[in-house]
Amino acid sequence: MKYRYKLLTLCVMAAVNVMPSLNNPAYADHVTTKDTDGDSTVTVGGIVITGNRSSALPARSILSSVDVIGKEAIEHQAVQNSWQLLSRAPGVMLTEYRMGTTTGKFSFRGFNGEGEVNAVKLLIDGIPSNSNDGNMPYLDMVMPLDIEAIEVVRGTNDPRYGLHNIAGNANVVTKIGGNYATARASYGSFNTRELQTALGIEKDGFSQNYFAAVQEYHGYRDHSDSRKASIAGKWFYDSADGRFRTGLIARHYEQDAQEAGYLTYAQSRAHPRQSMPHNNTDGGERELNQLSLHFDWNVNDTLFWSNKAYLNTMNDQRWVRFSIRSPSQQERLGEENHTGVISSLTWRPEVENLGLHSLAIETGFSAEWQNNNRSRYNTIARQRQSTSFDQHFEFDIYGGYIQAVIRPTSTLKIVPAYRIDRVYGNFKDLTSATQADIQDYGVIRQPKIGAVYTPSEHYSLYGNWGRSFQVGVAAATYKVNPLLSNLKPSINDGWEVGIKFQPTNWMDGRIAVWEQEASNEVRRILGSITNNDSENIGKTLRRGIDFQANLRPTSKLDLWANLSIQRSEIVKPGNTELSNKDNEIDHVPRQLYGLGADYRVLPTLKLSAWANGQGNYYLERANTQGKFGGYFLMNLGAVWQAQKNISLEVQVRNLTDRYYEYVYWDAQTLHSPGEGRGIYGSVRVDL
Repeated sequence: MKYRYKLLTLCVMAAVNVMPSLNNPAYADHVTTKDTDGDSTVTVGGIVITGNRSSALPARSILSSVDVIGKEAIEHQAVQNSWQLLSRAPGVMLTEYRMGTTTGKFSFRGFNGEGEVNAVKLLIDGIPSNSNDGNMPYLDMVMPLDIEAIEVVRGTNDPRYGLHNIAGNANVVTKIGGNYATARASYGSFNTRELQTALGIEKDGFSQNYFAAVQEYHGYRDHSDSRKASIAGKWFYDSADGRFRTGLIARHYEQDAQEAGYLTYAQSRAHPRQSMPHNNTDGGERELNQLSLHFDWNVNDTLFWSNKAYLNTMNDQRWVRFSIRSPSQQERLGEENHTGVISSLTWRPEVENLGLHSLAIETGFSAEWQNNNRSRYNTIARQRQSTSFDQHFEFDIYGGYIQAVIRPTSTLKIVPAYRIDRVYGNFKDLTSATQADIQDYGVIRQPKIGAVYTPSEHYSLYGNWGRSFQVGVAAATYKVNPLLSNLKPSINDGWEVGIKFQPTNWMDGRIAVWEQEASNEVRRILGSITNNDSENIGKTLRRGIDFQANLRPTSKLDLWANLSIQRSEIVKPGNTELSNKDNEIDHVPRQLYGLGADYRVLPTLKLSAWANGQGNYYLERANTQGKFGGYFLMNLGAVWQAQKNISLEVQVRNLTDRYYEYVYWDAQTLHSPGEGRGIYGSVRVDL
């Protein structure tokens, strides 16, 4: 791992040295102007680049809470982990473990980020990028300088995806095409050092995009050093007549990190930066790869065909001892190979003779074949003592959908949709000689519908209803006990009503009320030492109201604010936890909020201030061990265009040096303190 890391570092340095001087501004042919055609999408962070060469139905046609984070809210951020970029998205909660290669993730719609129920489908350039259990390690592969936009769809009515699309999805759109050469070198608190480089060359329909980055971080806490490296190449060809596009994307990522471990309450308050002796050998190594083929074809003026094929691989090795009370250190091994295909066909017929304003119909198919190995060993100082389990399992899923965007008039849009999914697979545990077929979930049917009414160009009223699903995770996906009946999938029914408003050209926003109910929620047992199992916690209900607004009172000042008030509860608990009725689900705060301002003092100088916060949450479903985790963090930033192609950036994160933490319950409260005040400086060169 260390040798490969050095090799990747050399690749980054080489990329800096070979950057040509390119004068053409990047991505100009991809800019999509603000849509006023009646939707529910809100854009934050400037003009968004979406690649309008594609004619598939865009996410804004879903008519749910769709937010697009533009590159202006991304590219200048000083973050150790890419999931931190989602702090700008309304209604999104960040869960910060900060443990080696397992640093944290984002979630929304009343689901937590514990890894028990992973309710968000992650995509990178449209490629599914979740691990088998729904976690998001592949998000680490992409970094700010290579990201054009992040598209977040919250709700249950998006038919394009099935597995893990329980509460919605997020698509990270990276830079494809254009002519540019950019390098960004950063240094900051906790001896953080980072170099990102990006290069784009496009000529005669053929585009090449390259990205490379290395990061070293010595950590806010003792024993939390991290080194990561990422490289990517993207090659696309567009036909001269614009009828088809084909391309290849390849990514590789490596990380080697220590784990500081969790502290007791007393330890976290006395010395939050310490690491305890029983965590001295905790840490991990992770290697990720993603390869995808893309082919889009405008068959004729009314028919568009889009295709993707992909391969995702993950090799993850982690040593961890969560508490001194734990009987031993654990070595956790994960190897995954996922191959898949996605295809969609979009038809936009002429409908003037039918009395409709417009009509679009899209149908799609997806298949994913997973080969996964999960092993766990009891260790002492990384030396194996015994085997807890050694599981090998195949998980295959096939799905298809059809949706239509019907516009009877110019002010009314109706979007009905229907999706089905079917899962197959088998399981064996080499330790216990257990073999099993997958639970017979049957055909999982998911009807959906949405509508939007736009009485004027300033307001859109929308509503939707949809059904999504959840199946078991890891060993619980399979019928390990043949004497028990097959489990049914957990069905999530959700609805949303809202208003998107833009009363003036300097103000826009959205207010939405939503609810989501699960029939028999499946929760992964994170501490399952012997069998990597899950459990059903019963019928759950999540509901909330979201407010968000962007204001531009002057040409120099941008303001933004968002607030989400939410509640998650167990309506009908499982048979083993009857006393939990009406209790709140753990690690879900009742409030999430953010606000900020960007002020352009001079044409070459922009100052920024922003803050994010959340309320406290319960640590377990019995709601008896108190509430923790609330915070309000303030940040400052400045970007100065010192010369035409050189800019200087400074950020201060956690300005007031406020203590905050992630906490979980394991017979006691265990605490992971967040970072104190950090100051980061960057030099960016655009050639």
